[in-house]
Amino acid sequence: MKSIKHIALSLTITGSLVVSSTSLFAGNPERAGQAGASQLLINPYARSAGWAGAGTARGKGLEAQYMNVAGIAFTRKTEVMFMRSAWLVGSGININTFGLTQRVGETGAIGIGIMSINAGKIERTTEDQPEGGLGTFTPRFTNIAISYAKGFSDNIFGGITLRVLSEGIDNVKAQGVAVDAGIQYHTGKYDQVHLGVALKNVGPKMQYKGDGLSVQGTVTNAYGNTYQITQSSKSAAFDLPALLNIGAAYDFYLTKDTSGLLKTHRLTVAGNFTSNSFTKDNFLLGVEYGWKEFLMVRCGLATEKGIFRGEENRTTAFTGPSCGATVEIPIGEKKSTFGVDYSYRFTNPFGGVHSFGARINF
Repeated sequence: MKSIKHIALSLTITGSLVVSSTSLFAGNPERAGQAGASQLLINPYARSAGWAGAGTARGKGLEAQYMNVAGIAFTRKTEVMFMRSAWLVGSGININTFGLTQRVGETGAIGIGIMSINAGKIERTTEDQPEGGLGTFTPRFTNIAISYAKGFSDNIFGGITLRVLSEGIDNVKAQGVAVDAGIQYHTGKYDQVHLGVALKNVGPKMQYKGDGLSVQGTVTNAYGNTYQITQSSKSAAFDLPALLNIGAAYDFYLTKDTSGLLKTHRLTVAGNFTSNSFTKDNFLLGVEYGWKEFLMVRCGLATEKGIFRGEENRTTAFTGPSCGATVEIPIGEKKSTFGVDYSYRFTNPFGGVHSFGARINF
C-alpha cells in the first residue's frame, strides 16, 4: 500500500509539471533565435556532460542543479565543487563554475552554484572608427543558482531552484530571474530503476538597458541653430529558453550478493528527452560503467533533427558524441572522498569542449 501511494504521488507531481509547461512548448524550431539568455542551455559540469546530459533521472549532488535539481537531495553531508570548461576550443571562451551543497535536516539539502563565462576581450569599434583603436571590452555572463531539495519518502525526491541572471558589457546589461523544478523516483529491489522530470528556465522576460543604447547627434533647427542631443533606443524584451526534461535510467549490477550490497561492477543505461521551447527537441542517450564507485567511465550521444545529415542541415556546432571519466578517492575514516572529473564533447567547427574539475565530499 505504501509503495502504491509513493507511485501515485510521483505520477501526480510529474503530471503537474508536464501539464503546467504545455503552454511553454510549441515544438517549433523556427522560433530558434527568438529567446535570449542562451547561457542557461550550457551544461558546465563534466560528469553529466560526459554521457550527453542523460542524467535527469539519476544525477546527484551539485551537478543535478543543471539537469534535475531533485538530485541535490542525495547530498550525504557537504559537497564542494569547482569546474572549468574550455568552451568550443579556438573561440577563446572559458567557463568557471563553483558551488557547494549542504545537508539540512534528515531529508533535505540546499545548494548554491555560480557559473561565470569569460568570453575574452573584444576590440571596441564605432561607426567613425570601424577599425578599432579605442581599447577593448569584455562581455560578462553570470548566473547564481540557489536550490533546495528534499526526500519525501525513500523513493520520491523533489527540488526547486531560483536562478539570478546577469549578462552584458560595461554600458549595456540585462538581468533576470528563472525558476527550475524537478522530481526523481527511484525504485526496484536494488533501487536500480530511476525516473525523472524537470522543468527549467521558467521566468519573466529580460531586456537590455544602459547608456550603450544611446546615440549622440547634432540637430539644426529652422533658424540655423545647432544643438547636441542624445537619442535613447529601447531594446526589445526577450524570453528565456524554457525546456522540459523527461528521463529514465536503469542500473545493471554485474556482481552482487543476495542482499544486493556487493555492487562492485555497475553498468547504467540512461535516456532523456528534452523538449525545447525555442530550438529543436533533443534525444540524449548515455552509458556509464562504475567500479565500486571509485572509477567511472561514460559515453553519450546527443541527437536532434538533422544532426547527422551533413553540415548544411545541422544547426548546432555539436556533432553528437561525448565521453568522460571520474576517479573518486576515499579520504580518512569518515567516508569522505576526493573526485576528479573530465569530459569531452565533439564539435565541428571548433575543437570540441573540454570540461574538468574537482569535488570533495565530506
